[in-house]
Amino acid sequence: MLLEIRHVTQYHYAELVRESVMELHMQPAKTGQRLVSFELDLDPAAQVFSYVDAFGNAVHHFDVPQPHDRLNIIARSAVETLTLPPLPEALDSGEWDRLRSDFVRGECFDFLAPHGFATPSDALKTFVIERKLDDLRRHDPLNALRQLNTAIYEAFDYQPGVTEADSPIDLALAAGRGVCQDFAHIMIAICRSWGLPARYVSGYLFTDRDAGDRSDPDATHAWVEVFLPSLRWTGFDPTNNVMTGERHISVAVGRDYGDVPPSRGVYKGESESQLAVGVQVRKARAALTEPEYMRLARPAFHGGRRRRDDDRQREQQQQQQQQ
Repeated sequence: MLLEIRHVTQYHYAELVRESVMELHMQPAKTGQRLVSFELDLDPAAQVFSYVDAFGNAVHHFDVPQPHDRLNIIARSAVETLTLPPLPEALDSGEWDRLRSDFVRGECFDFLAPHGFATPSDALKTFVIERKLDDLRRHDPLNALRQLNTAIYEAFDYQPGVTEADSPIDLALAAGRGVCQDFAHIMIAICRSWGLPARYVSGYLFTDRDAGDRSDPDATHAWVEVFLPSLRWTGFDPTNNVMTGERHISVAVGRDYGDVPPSRGVYKGESESQLAVGVQVRKARAALTEPEYMRLARPAFHGGRRRRDDDRQREQQQQQQQQ
C-alpha cells in the first residue's frame, strides 16, 4: 500500500523568543517498508542536520538562531508498506526456553529492563492480578501475546485528554481510559515482566473505521513490538486489538515514548507557547490539501510556568500524545 503522510507541528509564542533548537523523529523507517520520499519544510528557515541514533532511528535537528514568534514544521513522507506473511497459529513449547537464552538476553538487553514510562508499579501488579494476565503464560508466547493484546484493548476505553504526554501508566490504570501511548507502555511493562523483549514503536496508522479502529486519524500512533526468536520483532497494536500490518507506518523504536517523541527541544526566552499538531495519512493517489484538519481551536499549552530568568532555556517537547 502506497501512503502519503503530512505531519504539521506549529509552535506559537506569545512574545519573541531568541533561539530554538529542535530534534525530530519524523522520518519513516526504512526497514519493513519502503521509504519513497521524505522532506521537511521549516518556517523560519533553518539548516537541517541528521544522524542515526543508538536504536537505528533517523533523527533530524536544527537551530533557529534569530528572534521569532512562531515555528512551523511540516514533514511530508511517502511510504510503501508491505503485506506481511501470515503468522503461525502457535509456536512450539521451546520458544519460552529460547527467550531465556544468553543470545536473546544479550541482543535485546535494552528492551528487557523496566525503563521510563514502561515501569512496573503497584497499580500494574493489581491490574495483572485482577485480570489473571500471568495465567496467559501457560500458552506459547505468540498466543499469550495475542490474548494480552486483546485483554488490554478490552480493559480500557479510548479517550484523548485523560492523560498527558508525560503521564505515568498509573493514571490510565486508575481511569480505565487513555490513548495508544498509555496502552503501549502498559503492554511493554507486562511483556518485560514475563521476560519478553518489548519495544515502543512510534509512527502513523492509516485508520479504517470499518475495521473497528478507534485511533484518532489526525494524530500520530504508537504500538508494541515483541522479540520472538522464531519470528523476530512482531508487532501488536493493543489500541485497536490487531497485529500490525500494511496500514501501520513505523517511524522510530525505543524503550518508551521518552526515547522517540516526534519533536522536542529548547528555546531561549520567557514567552509561553501554544502547540498545534495535525496529521494526515491517505493513499497516495489522493491529493494532499491544506491542513484544514488541524485542531487549532484547542492548542495544547506548552512551556510550563513562566520563569523569571528569561536567559534560561525552556524545554519544548511535543505535548500532544501519540493517540
